Amino acid sequence: MIKTMEWLARMMALAGGLVLTALVVLVCVSVAGRGLNTLGHSDFVTAFAPAVADMLKNFGPVKGDFEMVEAGIAFSIFAFLPICQLHGGHATVDIFTNLVPKTANRAIVAFWEVVLAGLLVLISWRLYEGLLSKMNNGETTFLLQFPIWWAYLASFIGSVAAAIVGVYCAIARILMLVTGRSHMPRTEGAVH
Repeated sequence: MIKTMEWLARMMALAGGLVLTALVVLVCVSVAGRGLNTLGHSDFVTAFAPAVADMLKNFGPVKGDFEMVEAGIAFSIFAFLPICQLHGGHATVDIFTNLVPKTANRAIVAFWEVVLAGLLVLISWRLYEGLLSKMNNGETTFLLQFPIWWAYLASFIGSVAAAIVGVYCAIARILMLVTGRSHMPRTEGAVH
């Protein structure tokens, strides 16, 4: 089961990384286009190189760049949650928990895993309800006019993967608390 969770988490992280990379390229192209257009409208270029100014005025920002970034970032965040959860990469404050016995520490970790799994399931459910609502009312984005439910669907897919991995992690932590055997990957926590 751990291999399946690892595969799911890695595939989601890969998809999130590809989307995030595409968004970075999109933003860079949009900012460059906006900058070239601004340069084409500058008094200096217009006065000394009118042909260059006319050429630069043809550039501009990518239409709907903000809309695509909003939709893509939401998906990317959910896509990175499974791998972070599976490998214990979330930020922790363990100043006081290092002073308690290992069993108590395992109980604390299991408790918070269950809480996070519950929250991920709740988020997935609410995203599903939002997805249905957006599908039914036909709402679209302002500039690109793509249906808003597309962004909800992408986020919903990411949140379901995060919820599946979160529930697995909660069960694995409870089993670890009860049996003492780990059902989690060997690499856990952030590297400092």
